[in-house]
Amino acid sequence: MPSLQEILKYNDYFVENKLYEPFLTTKFPNKRIVILTCMDTRLVEMLPKSMNFKNGDVKIVKSAGAVINHPFGGIMRSLIVAVYELQADEIYVIGHHDCGMSGIETDKIVDKMISRGVHPRVLDVLSNAGVDIEKWLEGFSNVESSVLHSVDMIRNHPLMLPDIPVHGLIIDPETGRLDLVTDGNIDKK
Repeated sequence: MPSLQEILKYNDYFVENKLYEPFLTTKFPNKRIVILTCMDTRLVEMLPKSMNFKNGDVKIVKSAGAVINHPFGGIMRSLIVAVYELQADEIYVIGHHDCGMSGIETDKIVDKMISRGVHPRVLDVLSNAGVDIEKWLEGFSNVESSVLHSVDMIRNHPLMLPDIPVHGLIIDPETGRLDLVTDGNIDKK
C-alpha cells in the first residue's frame, strides 16, 4: 500500500512532467450527462470505457450501491447541481451485479464499528436522536429494484426538472455489459 509520502512524491513528478495535459478539460461535461454509480473499484475505469466516455465527457457521482437514501442528502444535491449549474441534461443511474451492498448485514457493520472503537453510547445517542443506524446502513437484495428506487427518487424529486431523462442500467463488473432497466426517454414519472 502506498504511503502518503509516496503519493505526494509521485504527484510532484506528475505535475513537473506535465502528465496532466492529456486530462485537461472544463468543469462542464462534454456529453451533458451525469452518472450515479457505485463506488466499487472494478468500475473506476471499466464503467466509462464500457460506455465510450473519456475524461471530460461526463460527471460521475458515486455512492455505495448507487443508492440515494435521502431526497435532500449529498447525492441528490450533486445531481441537482450537475443539472442546474454544470449543464447536464441527462442522468444515468448504474448499479452493478455482485455489489457489496447486496445483502449487507447491518448488525455486523455496527459490531465492527464497536470493535474498532465507536463507543456503544454514541450509537445510543444517535438512536435517541431519531437516527436508525441499521436502516441508514441498509443495503438491498435486488440490484434492479435498487436502481429503480434511485431512478424514482430522482424523477420524482420536487427540484428536478421533469424533462430530464433519468435512465437506469446495470453493469456487469466483469465484462462491462450494460443491461437496461428503464429508459428515461420512454419511461417517465
